[in-house]
Amino acid sequence: MLTDVSFVVSPGDRVGLIGENGSGKSTLLRVAAGLLSPDAGAARVVGGQDGTSAVGLLHQEAPFAPSMTVHEAIETAVAPIRAAVAAVDHSAQALAEAPQDAEVGRAYAHALDVAERLDAWSVDARISTMLVGLGLASVPGERRTGELSGGQRSRLSLAWLLLRDPDVLLLDEPTNHLDDAATEHLRRMLLGRRGPVLLASHDRAFLDEVVTSLVDLDPAPIPHRLADEVREDGPGSGIGVTRFSGTYSDYLVSRAEARLRWERRYRDEQDELRRLRAGVQDNQQVGHVNWKPRTESRIAKKFYGDRNAKVVARRVNDARARLETLEKEQVRRPPEELAFAGLTASGVPTVTSPEDDGPLLTASEVHVPGRLAPVSLALGAGDRLLVTGANGAGKSTLLRLISGGLAPVSGTLNLLSRQRVGLLGQDVTIALSHEDGSERTVSEAYTEAVGAERAERTPLSTFGLLSGSDEHRPVGALSLGQRRRLELAILLADPPELLLLDEPTNHLSLPLVTALERAIGEYPGTVVIASHDRWIRERWAGARLDLEAESTG
Repeated sequence: MLTDVSFVVSPGDRVGLIGENGSGKSTLLRVAAGLLSPDAGAARVVGGQDGTSAVGLLHQEAPFAPSMTVHEAIETAVAPIRAAVAAVDHSAQALAEAPQDAEVGRAYAHALDVAERLDAWSVDARISTMLVGLGLASVPGERRTGELSGGQRSRLSLAWLLLRDPDVLLLDEPTNHLDDAATEHLRRMLLGRRGPVLLASHDRAFLDEVVTSLVDLDPAPIPHRLADEVREDGPGSGIGVTRFSGTYSDYLVSRAEARLRWERRYRDEQDELRRLRAGVQDNQQVGHVNWKPRTESRIAKKFYGDRNAKVVARRVNDARARLETLEKEQVRRPPEELAFAGLTASGVPTVTSPEDDGPLLTASEVHVPGRLAPVSLALGAGDRLLVTGANGAGKSTLLRLISGGLAPVSGTLNLLSRQRVGLLGQDVTIALSHEDGSERTVSEAYTEAVGAERAERTPLSTFGLLSGSDEHRPVGALSLGQRRRLELAILLADPPELLLLDEPTNHLSLPLVTALERAIGEYPGTVVIASHDRWIRERWAGARLDLEAESTG
């Protein structure tokens, strides 16, 4: 839920949206793109000329049909540019036939100006550079986009949008499927843009390098009177936003300090409210309870009584006025922040070492043609392995082989039989509805996945991954990040001895990713992570396996 969110993104600004999963980042991008209408307020975009799109949004839905080929999809992106070239050719032919016609001359000049501003004659070179930069050069142009992998389709959507070159660029998790080379290409493209860019990202290194400011959609310390209609028990319940100019690393410090100030202000205001409320009662009496004027005359009694009443009335009115003002302007209670309880919140996996202290898992020249070049590895109890490599090198394929979800075409893979394996996949696969088509609540999905007995013994709230109110919502109402949180909770309800995490930073909020990274070091089992996240790689202390794409030569 988004309430009273106001900010401006000017030309040249590159603003990063951050906040907990479910805080409304994707919703805000869709509102800015005109795909959703706000209940109140307005999102206004200034831009658009010569038939080009004013706003371009990268989100989960591809901007091309799955029946299109890669070449056809690219051509729909540059269609306005092709049209501009055709307009120049058409008007040039008309001018050749009527060189003295002033109207024809003006039409030619206008068509030429549009084409030059679109840099229309370099479009083929730009297409080639874009496909190479985003790791798509090896994808056949005649392949149907519906046959592409999820990562390839995501990168083609990004290429489509960047070639379209809208006036305003809106990006939802643009680096989720990009390797280092593709991320660097995107970084250069964004730094060279003159128009405004608004992006939601959980890529900490990318945020540090690209954005000029950050907008935090998590709850802010706003007056209580503005928050009366806002729920306080989940992400997105805050109104107003916090804008910060600087890197994400700097913001972490600033955010922690702001939270402490909010908590301190709330505590001080509540103390003052208690004092004022007590003061309103105490000020009904002036002086000692049994005090009487020295003289017993009726005139004196009336005089002192009237004076006492005026003093009491003034003090009571002053206290009431201060109380009413503070009750309206007090900040709301800082909402409880989701705190990840760790990978072993539901218990510790029983790690069984081989009798001869040998490896838990061995892989010898395992090979999946076209997806994974032959690779060998060995994992021991408690090992930590980071699998890296460019797009298409086979990181996800290797994790699926280890999990048993895929069999190698050649080579051997042996896992100690007593070890249980759990995989958090890159793609969210949890069902949104029951078999009869009825909505599936979060609580129902969790219970069905882990079993009623385990769900009762280890409720979903154990993990600190979703708020209490989210448990009764339909799964389909959750954000993509919240659904991945649910899948992580299901996996951790019975923590496996061998934990596999495929791109664990994708779609998860920055605070959760940070907590997850810390928890990995304390996990008693064996952990394998596949990731392109530079932040993780730069801080990784365990073993590494860098995969190389299979040679096609």
